[in-house]
Amino acid sequence: MKLRVECHAGTKADGRPVRFQLGERDYMVDEVLDQWYGPDDVFFKVRTDDGNLYILRRNSFCSMP
Repeated sequence: MKLRVECHAGTKADGRPVRFQLGERDYMVDEVLDQWYGPDDVFFKVRTDDGNLYILRRNSFCSMP
């Protein structure tokens, strides 16, 4: 299943996710509930417009558009 994440581009927002597409479905991030750092990744716990919670992982070595 393909995942595509769109992040806020501002430096203060630290690339926080604002929307993502999982398969054919689009999800709007209503709220970032938590954020934490691993050795190579940044994790975001988010609540989306469908009311569900998701954990998104961003590899720190990937470049942000």
